[in-house]
Amino acid sequence: MAEAARKIGVAEAPLYREAPNNIEAEQALLGAILVNNDAFYRVSDFLKPAHFYEPLHRKIFEVAAELIRMGKIATPITLKTFLPAEEKVGDMTVAQYVVRLAVEAVTVVNAADYGRAIYDLATRRALITVGEDMVNIAYDAPVDMAPSEQIEDAERRLFELAETGRYDGGFESFNDAVKTAVDMANAAYMRDGGLSGVSTGMRDLDRRMGGLQPSDLIVLAGRPGMGKTSLATNIAFNIAEAYEPVQQADGSFKAANGGVVGFFSLEMSSEQLATRIISEQTEISSSKIRRGEITEMDFEKLVACSQTMQKIPLFIDQTGGISIAQLSARARRLKRQRGLDLIVIDYIQLMQGSSAKSSQNRVQEITEITTGLKALAKELGVPIIALSQLSRQVESRDDKRPQLSDLRESGSIEQDADVVLFVYREEYYLKNKEPKLGTEEHVKWEMDMNESRGKAEVIVAKQRHGPTGTVSLAFHGEFTRFSDLAEEHHLPERFGQE
Repeated sequence: MAEAARKIGVAEAPLYREAPNNIEAEQALLGAILVNNDAFYRVSDFLKPAHFYEPLHRKIFEVAAELIRMGKIATPITLKTFLPAEEKVGDMTVAQYVVRLAVEAVTVVNAADYGRAIYDLATRRALITVGEDMVNIAYDAPVDMAPSEQIEDAERRLFELAETGRYDGGFESFNDAVKTAVDMANAAYMRDGGLSGVSTGMRDLDRRMGGLQPSDLIVLAGRPGMGKTSLATNIAFNIAEAYEPVQQADGSFKAANGGVVGFFSLEMSSEQLATRIISEQTEISSSKIRRGEITEMDFEKLVACSQTMQKIPLFIDQTGGISIAQLSARARRLKRQRGLDLIVIDYIQLMQGSSAKSSQNRVQEITEITTGLKALAKELGVPIIALSQLSRQVESRDDKRPQLSDLRESGSIEQDADVVLFVYREEYYLKNKEPKLGTEEHVKWEMDMNESRGKAEVIVAKQRHGPTGTVSLAFHGEFTRFSDLAEEHHLPERFGQE
């Protein structure tokens, strides 16, 4: 029978490929740990029992790790009682095998290198698993699983594999922490405007917030008509326009100023958003652009603006009702392909949760979304500006200025956000309250109206890194544009006076 098998070549070529592994490296590392327990701490940050290919090695590493963490010594003798006595490794018992590992241990110095080799091979095996799962699911896909879902799931798993388990992590010395803080201060000093975060392009807002900080979830909320989207598009355009890349030592690019912006527009189409941005920048009313009521000079402005916009790194995704899983997958893809320094989402309440369970309860769904957005901001190391609607209870109060309790549908928005900004325009409410012409009230109303005309307030209601308070901005309603108010002490300088 064996002879026949040999004739057709079955015995010569194995029917399967062995998964990548290095038993010798595993043996060398375990031997080094058993000889000197300090070797364990060189690999404990990134190496887990699951990374070992040989099941027995997994068990030995697991037991040794437990003993060392408890402050006990891990040696072949102390391990003996925790390992299966009846099992055999070739012609040796497990206890004899462990002694052999310790006896043949060459050096402790290379422990970290052995650990990295084991980890890298485990990563390759995980890649093989992801690939096999992709193939099997694609062959036998359940009815309720769309191909796009499978792609997003595969992307998520690959990104997790790429981002987790790096060799760094765990505790760092205070010296390192201080160095990081000084580097951040130096970066802030070198950057335009002296900011530690990405500049919004609005002086007073930057002063209050220190720019948009990496890994922050910034919630921008307001009632309809206040200009939430306008402020978000203004900030997104300013950051994308100011983008200046600097090449790193590894060949990748990093933003020295400004940044690459990913804009998820769930409410408006990309064409509507582009029209708004063009209107803001050219100061031509978007209604005039739509109706074609523009002069030749205006058209030249539009062309010049569109040429600028084509060059800036602002990417728009107009998918309506996007889930948090889809959004995360697309953000990761953009970061991988083009880089990413800011994400804008317009707006939270139009998003969907990933799980069917949460979609039955809106509060749970919003909680899942905000928790997912905060995790994504930390994972990608970029600020996320998420727009949010406010509840109607604002309208029933005399003072229409929003409060944290007005955030709609979930307290989790307030909890998960690092910064909460409210947009408020007194002019919007005054406009609808015009008293009868010729009365004293009308005179007072006119004065109030003149005072509030063209002004907007951005209320910083919550900020983890700095003070709360109100920032005043200029608002040009016709072009839906926010800009800095002229500083009074700068006025003479602006007019060329001493």
